Formats: sequence, structure tokens, C-alpha cells
Amino acid sequence: GTAARQHVHEQRAQHDAIVVGTGTVFADDPSLTARGDGGELLTEQPVPVVVGTREVPAGARVRQHPHELIQHADHDLPRLLAELWGRGIRSVFVEGGPTLASAFLRAGLADELLVYIAPVLLGGDRLAVADVGVDTIGAAHHYTFTSVETLGEDILLTSRPHQKESR
Repeated sequence: GTAARQHVHEQRAQHDAIVVGTGTVFADDPSLTARGDGGELLTEQPVPVVVGTREVPAGARVRQHPHELIQHADHDLPRLLAELWGRGIRSVFVEGGPTLASAFLRAGLADELLVYIAPVLLGGDRLAVADVGVDTIGAAHHYTFTSVETLGEDILLTSRPHQKESR
């Protein structure tokens, strides 16, 4: 819904970089900008980062972003984060798609999840996340809800990885 989409743009503006995979670039041709209700660019813009081996096309909308595109040509996420850290980027908003989001989850590199739930049912094979390396209930990733918020007709669940008690 409108309120949830605007919330995503506000989240983009609060982070130093926004990260997607080449699959998202080819499927959706996103601009990866932070925009207001009227489509205007917000003052704060995240640096666009694309992960993957396919070259981002010259005509892709992300190439018109106010910041220069960073393309990370391999799937070594710790190396990506180290590269971004070296550029002064301290907060990263991973927007997807499912392959990249799953890779961050599998590697234990997500420190907060924002899950938007809409009263809409979609079918098909377009999942929010794919294989996160969990094949038994004992291996499941556990999270603690930190907030539940209503955004128009949608719900935003915010959670952080569950911290196991040390003994």
C-alpha cells in the first residue's frame, strides 16, 4: 500500500547505501532512490550498490541515480561490506531480491528484518527469500520482534536475530 511504500523510501533515506542483486536490476529496472509522496527526491539519498556478475546496462535507471553506482562483481558479502566500510558507508539497506536477501540471511549478516505484510495474496514462484540454509527445525533462524506497526492496511514487523543467552 501507499503508506508501506512511503515507509520503504524513508528507510532508504536513513541508510548510507541500498543493495540489490543484478536479478532485481534486470527484472524491475529500479532507480534505487529515496522519494517523497509526490515522487520528488528526498534530500538524503543512499548510494546504489548492485551485487552480481552481470554488467548493469548503460540505460538502466539506477545509472541516473544522484550517486555513482557501485557494482560488486562477486558474491563475497563480507568482502562487499568491507569495501563499503572503506568508502565510509556504515549502514546498508538490503532490498533484495530473494537470492541476495537469502545470502545475507544465510551468512548471518542481517541485523534487522523489516517484513511488510499486505492483505493481498499472490501466487507463483516469486518469493521474498529463497534458501537460507535451514533444513531442519533445529537449524531454524530465530528472531525477536522489536515492533509491530500498522501502515495503512499493511503491517510492518520489525525483528532482530534472537540472542542466545550465554552460560
